[in-house]
Amino acid sequence: MTFNNFYSYEKSEIRINVGMSTCGLAAGSHPVYNAFNEASERVGIEVNVVNVGCIGACYAEPLVEITSLNKLGVLYSNVNPSEAESILRNYLEDNIEDAWAIRGKHDAYSVFNIPIIDELPFFAHQVRDALENCGIIDPESIDEYIQVGGYEALEKALKTSPEDVIETVIKSGLRGRGGAGFPTGLKWKFTRPVEGNKKYMICNADEGDPGAFMNRLNAEGDPHKIIEGLVIAAYAIGADEGFFFVRAEKPLMGERLSKALNQAKERGYVGDNILESGFNFKAQVILSAGAFVCGEETALMRAIEGKRAMPTPRPPFPSTKGLWGKPTCINNVETLAHIPKIIREGPESFSSFGSEKSKGTKVFCLTGAIQRSGAVEVPLGTTLKSLIFDIGGGPPPGRRFKAVQNGGPSGGCLSIDHLDLPLDYESLQDVGSIMGSGGVVVMDETSCTVDVAKFFLGFTTAESCGQCTPCRIGLKRMHE
Repeated sequence: MTFNNFYSYEKSEIRINVGMSTCGLAAGSHPVYNAFNEASERVGIEVNVVNVGCIGACYAEPLVEITSLNKLGVLYSNVNPSEAESILRNYLEDNIEDAWAIRGKHDAYSVFNIPIIDELPFFAHQVRDALENCGIIDPESIDEYIQVGGYEALEKALKTSPEDVIETVIKSGLRGRGGAGFPTGLKWKFTRPVEGNKKYMICNADEGDPGAFMNRLNAEGDPHKIIEGLVIAAYAIGADEGFFFVRAEKPLMGERLSKALNQAKERGYVGDNILESGFNFKAQVILSAGAFVCGEETALMRAIEGKRAMPTPRPPFPSTKGLWGKPTCINNVETLAHIPKIIREGPESFSSFGSEKSKGTKVFCLTGAIQRSGAVEVPLGTTLKSLIFDIGGGPPPGRRFKAVQNGGPSGGCLSIDHLDLPLDYESLQDVGSIMGSGGVVVMDETSCTVDVAKFFLGFTTAESCGQCTPCRIGLKRMHE
């Protein structure tokens, strides 16, 4: 993979990026952020300390990157606030012996045995598309998003027909990243011709699977990309109103999407007569009711309507009768994150990665008994072994790999016999599992598979909406 070498300098030539997504904040990045501001005052230089998202390496948080106009980025992992001043002083003196990685080759750093970030095992096998800006740009700055090509795809889409936009997405082979894997372009194509004076476009950000946080990380680190994807989708299907349905337990995602949405409105990327195209689209962020079932699209729509979040039978499908009985299209965060690049660079830029029937890249979240936990983006078709061992480093020293639980509560467990399995929609279905949203919980020999089954049955029993007998009573009996 190749990291985006974007930098923006406002106050001075020194920029310090501090990863401050939910994972970074939980690891203590806020005190680190304050420490670098205080350290710059003690050192007597002016710096621009920037709040950025997470690059996915949650195991290395808090993460800090320092760069300047004439130097490549130098990254430090697991930073303690007490180290801020020494890190800054050493950087000014071109002493980076304690760095975690650098962003590229530089003569001044040739004497140090510091790996380039692309060469680190965690990143070497990744291809970043949905996550390309996360940890690089300030998620609360629309200017930084624009500087990396933001909203160019929207401008391009508005100069062509909705049908051409839909055809481009169909040619890319993009499938919904929420779990079912339905072709995104076809979903748009089904919704486009439906008659009606009102249509809705919804971003499903109600990420509830245990061990899954790719949507949160994506929206917290690059919210404008999700907004751009939603507006392009709305233009394609003919919707004039939309919603970001955000899980209430992930408030920072909601806050950053709301702030980005306000900025987009001010700049004319959302609202009336967008970019003088005649296309009107308004959107708002709504926090969910907090139930797991809210992630199911019909229950999600009921929640937006102010009703109890209860799934309803299909047909009718949302594309013909959805929110308030109007034609509605729903895509999740990761799906929409792929749209801008597909439109901007063409469908081939996306379909050149992946397998024959599962095109593009997919973000997986590695958690559990693994040395390098975090969110990783790899081409579909990457083997489970590569994901767990090459990228994640396998179980902790002295432990043996036993299995992974994937696909969320509706998924399954893959054992050591499945390590060579390519991770794509068809291959997972063939062994009785599903892609799900992309959570991968690693287990070693200390984990009991019966306990894992009991945990997930306990989860689904507690989260059941109670509407149908097999779920309401059957899950309870299975748990007992």
